[in-house]
Amino acid sequence: MNKTFNIKTLGCKVNQYESEAIEEIFKKRGFEKREENADIYVINTCTVTNMSDRKSRQTISRARRENKDAIIAVIGCYSQVKADEVKEIEGVDIILGSRNKEEVVDLCVKFIEDQIKTENVEDFTKKESIEDLEISKQSDMTRAYIKIQDGCNMYCSYCLIPYARGNIASRDLVSIINEAKRLRDNGYKEIVLTGIHVASYGKDFDIKISLIDVIEHIAKIDGIERIRLSSMEPRHITKDFLERMKACKKACDHFHLSLQSGSDEILKLMNRKYDTKLYKKKVDLIREVFPNAGITTDIIVGFPNETEKNHEETKEFIKDIKFSKIHLFKYSKRDGTKASTMKNQVNGNVKKRRSKELSEIEKENTKDFLKKQIGKTLSVLFETKTEFKGFKSGYSTNYLRVHTKDDVKVNDIRNVKIISYKEDYLIGEIF
Repeated sequence: MNKTFNIKTLGCKVNQYESEAIEEIFKKRGFEKREENADIYVINTCTVTNMSDRKSRQTISRARRENKDAIIAVIGCYSQVKADEVKEIEGVDIILGSRNKEEVVDLCVKFIEDQIKTENVEDFTKKESIEDLEISKQSDMTRAYIKIQDGCNMYCSYCLIPYARGNIASRDLVSIINEAKRLRDNGYKEIVLTGIHVASYGKDFDIKISLIDVIEHIAKIDGIERIRLSSMEPRHITKDFLERMKACKKACDHFHLSLQSGSDEILKLMNRKYDTKLYKKKVDLIREVFPNAGITTDIIVGFPNETEKNHEETKEFIKDIKFSKIHLFKYSKRDGTKASTMKNQVNGNVKKRRSKELSEIEKENTKDFLKKQIGKTLSVLFETKTEFKGFKSGYSTNYLRVHTKDDVKVNDIRNVKIISYKEDYLIGEIF
């Protein structure tokens, strides 16, 4: 058998990171990546919604059709939660869960030798340590992700992730720093710290260490110019955390602060650990320390029992906060969650209307934030040419796309004076 492989990834940035780490292991073992008709297919699955389960099953079946003789390895959240379903899919040879993905290469090699199928989905109560995955290069040429933790202890009523990923497990700080240095050596200037619940970093350690310590240590690495955070919980935002972030001088002024609803009634039903008063207080704190911060969020539209009153509360709240960007998701039942059995499920047409109303407010908020950037000078990491002839494009520290006609190279960080804006991006001049 020729040693070729392909990895198909569904779901979040953490899954993407893990797939790239597995790809590096395959290549170190002498395997060659092939997009079609590979000898080995690894499907890194997702289970965040019922649709994710279906897409995972479809991807597994598609891989088998591409090469009926290939080794099929299924790993990740779907196989962790529903291993029995995966076993029923024809042609699956290897099944792993979420916390032992690094074993997949060895198991594929073993299957080549003895043709013995393997199922090893570990019980999270017996393993709460983080798996040993790391990377030195990623598909993105300018921005590199580092997974610093796994798992979540929040148990929101609509979410299966704690069951798919287990409880919090943080990565060793030295390992994180060493990975950041390798990425720096390969030319990356921006590091994004990612995980399932990033703000919980260190809470499972006996020693006192937290997310801000990770930021401060990476900030000391010469050549790393920017440090960005993935999603944060509002209750983890403190004055001390923000002031230490600012003192690093490399931390980006962009905060993706999970909201989900602007109604306290709905937040309680969701089992979120904050209310709108606390959320607003944290946003005000961010803007006190980072006056031009980009604040983005997620909102679930049409959660069970969401009334018109609750919806209006959300509308007023997002008008008040003025997010720079909102990711809107229409609620869909997730089997196995508390929310899926709640009474008063919201009609699909109602969810569609409410989503449209929130989207209109979001567009106005985005426009207002873009407009406020005119005349300001923003630091921009350039990533690519745009679809507009002659323009280059990159992202500011507060996560706004910026276009310029000036001569600039990919992976350059330049100061850009903003002169105008369009629907969802800025235009500026380098000086």
